[in-house]
Amino acid sequence: MNEHVNFSSSRLSTDKPLSIAILAMGGQGGGVLADWIVGLAEEQGWMAQTTSVPGVAQRTGATIYYIEMLPARDGHAPIFSLMPTPGDVDVVMAAELMEAGRSVLRGIVTPDKTVLIASTHRSFAVSEKQTPGDGIGNPEVVVEATDFAAKRTIAFDMETLAIKNGSVISSSMFGALAASGSLPFPKEAFEATIRAGGKGIEASLRAFNAAFERASGKPNEALSATPHKRLEGLPETAGHPALDRLVNRIRAEFPEPAWPLLFAGVKKLTDFQDPAYADEYLTRVAALHALDRKAGGEEKGFAFTVQAAKYTAVAMAYDDVIRVADLKVRASRFDRVRKEVGAKDDQIVYMTEYMHPRMEEVCGTLPKGLGLWIESRPALFDRLDHMVNKGRRVQTGTLFWFLGLYMVSVLRKGRRGTLRHAREVEHREAWLSTATGLLASNYDLAVEVLNNRRLVKGYSDTHARGLSKFDRVMSALSMLRDREDGAAWMRRLRQAALLDENGVALDGALKTVGTL
Repeated sequence: MNEHVNFSSSRLSTDKPLSIAILAMGGQGGGVLADWIVGLAEEQGWMAQTTSVPGVAQRTGATIYYIEMLPARDGHAPIFSLMPTPGDVDVVMAAELMEAGRSVLRGIVTPDKTVLIASTHRSFAVSEKQTPGDGIGNPEVVVEATDFAAKRTIAFDMETLAIKNGSVISSSMFGALAASGSLPFPKEAFEATIRAGGKGIEASLRAFNAAFERASGKPNEALSATPHKRLEGLPETAGHPALDRLVNRIRAEFPEPAWPLLFAGVKKLTDFQDPAYADEYLTRVAALHALDRKAGGEEKGFAFTVQAAKYTAVAMAYDDVIRVADLKVRASRFDRVRKEVGAKDDQIVYMTEYMHPRMEEVCGTLPKGLGLWIESRPALFDRLDHMVNKGRRVQTGTLFWFLGLYMVSVLRKGRRGTLRHAREVEHREAWLSTATGLLASNYDLAVEVLNNRRLVKGYSDTHARGLSKFDRVMSALSMLRDREDGAAWMRRLRQAALLDENGVALDGALKTVGTL
């Protein structure tokens, strides 16, 4: 693809400035990208201006960089605009999928004029992360909007491409811009601009060229190609003797529809504890599957077994202090953070964590007998809680805090003997017993009871709120167990519980069920 020669025909004159809007979040190099574009234009004899307007995207802050440029004219300095005008922007560059959607909502992407260059990766907003249920924005809405909103769209995962080449997303976006043909400048001029920057030149050029080739090869790659999370199928082997045995057990003992979830559960629980714990998980699901088969579940595609495979694994891989500490000291996490911030080999990166432990978590980590002994003495419990229940900012890169968290993570070997584990097992078995008790009389309701486990997540206050919602939803079971539409109503109650943190929607739904 070489659209540079078509530039003059797509823009009949240069009486009006060529305009570019960049939507980028903090740390993505939006300012560097804007400076590159201005520097490129000026080096080619054009006059250019850039402005920036900071905003909030509930991530790390979003900024709109706006650039206008015109060829230089004898003795006449052009007057450039300070902000993009809806309907009059030639190129919009979005450094994240939802930022592309925001640009459409703002009206700065138009079908008769705008080339949209967007990265299809996601950086989740705070509002998406804090929603009790699945609060992730629907990317299909953005896909549908850009299908008709832009004159042309160039979209792929520019973030991942940049990271693979040791750079940041601004480099790959610059490459996509060069390949788009939206600017009447040769590729060599773009590369010269990067070299003039003087920092991270080789990595930036690698990302630039990789993006240029990607955009040139698939200039109209649809946003619908955005990868979505999918469960892996069952592999022939897992690459480890203990896991290979578990894979063979899945294949031999369970129906094929449950295989992907069972394999995901085995991987999760092996990582959480050990292969023996994953084997315990398969034994428990096998018992549930036997009850499912006895209740005629084959006619319903063994829906009960499939959901049991998913949510039993979720229940057994609960979030506790040991798990949190384990995740925070993993080398893979430090490597991931370094890549995300674009740190070089000779640079030191410190991560500051905010932790607010309660005495409940401390007791949960202790051996069952000791934890119960402390909890049964309110005065002692309150005194100890006063000592530990306070916010702390922890730098996991320092030796003191790293060793402290590492010592907590080592406690995973004794996790089965902790008070928290005993309570999780008790709660899990009561939940599964309730579900299996419904299999013969109301199969669909039994499946929905299994699905209610998604209400319980996290640790500390988050876990307590989730348990409270779970108990409130389950409290309606006595009113629903004999109803033909009981499963539908249980599903509505769960959806209401996931709508808001305070449970206002759930209060209303429970009142409605009470009047049935």
